[in-house]
Amino acid sequence: MSRRKTERLLNLVICLLATRRPLSAEQIRQAVPGYDRDGDEAFQRMFERDKNELREIGIPIDVVRDPWEDEPGYRIERESYELPEITLEPDEAAVLGLAAQVWQRASLAEAASGALLKLRAGGVATDRPVGASMGGVMGGGALELRVDTRDPAFPALWDAVRDRRVVRFDYRSAGSESVRARTVEPWGVVSRNGRWYVAGFDRDRQAPRVFRLSRVTGQVTVMGRPGAVEVPQGVDLRGMVGFPDDSTDERVAVVRVRQGACEGLRQLAAAVRAGDGGWDEADLPFTDPERLAGWMASLGADVEVVEPPDAREAVIRRLKGAMA
Repeated sequence: MSRRKTERLLNLVICLLATRRPLSAEQIRQAVPGYDRDGDEAFQRMFERDKNELREIGIPIDVVRDPWEDEPGYRIERESYELPEITLEPDEAAVLGLAAQVWQRASLAEAASGALLKLRAGGVATDRPVGASMGGVMGGGALELRVDTRDPAFPALWDAVRDRRVVRFDYRSAGSESVRARTVEPWGVVSRNGRWYVAGFDRDRQAPRVFRLSRVTGQVTVMGRPGAVEVPQGVDLRGMVGFPDDSTDERVAVVRVRQGACEGLRQLAAAVRAGDGGWDEADLPFTDPERLAGWMASLGADVEVVEPPDAREAVIRRLKGAMA
């Protein structure tokens, strides 16, 4: 199933679950991204296919006929859709909560939020506020744990592990500027000490290997058919990444920071010196140039890495990749 279709089906489910009253086909057409806004016949065909597919996977879509309306309405009753009460042990609940928070950083999270925003903008009442958190509430504000998944390779590798498909990507080894293409059968994506790794079988070396996501450069290419990767029985993914794959010696980057900006960076800096021309200079400790580059690139025009050269080049690569 294509990503575009997956997003459309997800938006449709959210739309029909969130509404308090049945929605007509035209209201759904306007609220759900992905439906044809021009051709009536094309929309009707697509909508019928989507309803049938959702029903085939067990999602009940009710058709409600109001004698005062010309067109039927559609909705999903929460009582029919939701699972019965499930009792989880504390550790099981923690794992599910963490998985949900990871998903919220994935590409479909934006589509889901956009669907609810469109419903509310169109005057359709929803049961849940937009942006509701799964976390606890203290003092009226939502508390929510977040897993840092800003590595560009994360979504593609996460999907490849889920679909058990072979991937190919360019990889920069630790302590080296050389980049080599790697073909990998991914077994899992694991976090360790705040960094993300993909563990699997390296076809080029014919051995199990671990790759840090921050060192994957460029696009991740998916190869072959789904289900082609076989994960060995009893493989210990956490054990595979339970060793440092490079030196963790701390270094210091010299960063120019626009005055009045980047307060968080200033708090983490070892020292900040007043500069001229609207800029200050900060000494920022770091261990991984690629991870530093991801952070600096996210701050846009408010920062400029001066040195060391490998950190500066890593930022330039990130920015050029964004432009491309």
